[in-house]
Amino acid sequence: MATPLTADRLLAALLAEGVTVVEHPGWRTNNRNHMGPWGPVHGVMIHHTVTTGTASSVDLCFRGHSKLPGPLCHGVIAKDGTVHLVGNGRANHAGSGDDDVLRAVISEGELPPDNEANTDGNRHFYGFEAVNLGDGKDPWPAVQLLAIERAAAAVCRAHGWNERSVIGHLEWQPGKIDPRGFTMDSMRTRIGKRLGTPTQTPATQPPKKDPVKTAPKKPKYEPFPGASFFKVGRNSPVVTAMGKRLVAEGCGRYTVGPGPTWSQADRNSYAAWQRKCGYSGAGADGIPGKTSWDRLKVPNV
Repeated sequence: MATPLTADRLLAALLAEGVTVVEHPGWRTNNRNHMGPWGPVHGVMIHHTVTTGTASSVDLCFRGHSKLPGPLCHGVIAKDGTVHLVGNGRANHAGSGDDDVLRAVISEGELPPDNEANTDGNRHFYGFEAVNLGDGKDPWPAVQLLAIERAAAAVCRAHGWNERSVIGHLEWQPGKIDPRGFTMDSMRTRIGKRLGTPTQTPATQPPKKDPVKTAPKKPKYEPFPGASFFKVGRNSPVVTAMGKRLVAEGCGRYTVGPGPTWSQADRNSYAAWQRKCGYSGAGADGIPGKTSWDRLKVPNV
């Protein structure tokens, strides 16, 4: 029996696996836990969205629709390989499926045919929706397939599972066809190979270094200074460095500058960067947050 990962542990696992992550505002508390239990968890389920467009697909999976409230998964995998986290807890993605399949996933064995719908899958599976029409014609970019591989491997590695713990919706619930366009056997082969390679995270007990002989290295990029740093009247070279990066990303909204004093132009430019990262509404208010800041990679000043 596996206890579900906390929001922090899920995010850390994805980042350690090399996944590019966008945290959709409110994802940490977006769940259907009031409708039934969440856990124990036993595997990862892959779907396709039957939609186009990242922003609209993410919004749909976060909110759901009139017949099926959100979240509709835990993460939405965009065509560019970005994983947008939209839920943390029980999600409406798996529905009822075959208890024989669940037992096979738990034992990490060969999957039997899914010919029954008698078991609650929303309780036991993490869900990732990949943006694709599912018509057999919509392409699957290599970066998107790599992101599916990495995201599934991240969850498996965090729980100590192997690739047999990853299934497609079509292997769980009779009548489902997703994901369509690649085979789950081929994806499991990729995940198995990845799980045989250590992540990029350092060992839990790194060798001790002599603080006298080893000077700490200056970070390559500016660490996130906190949202309160960005207020009217702030004057800092960090603001200039940030502005230059925003211009380089095509998000500059300056008539003069950028300069060292935080201004409305800086806020407008950063809001454009947040929208480029997939945020909208209050999530694109122009005040930097840690995730979008780390993605911007402001050079150390």
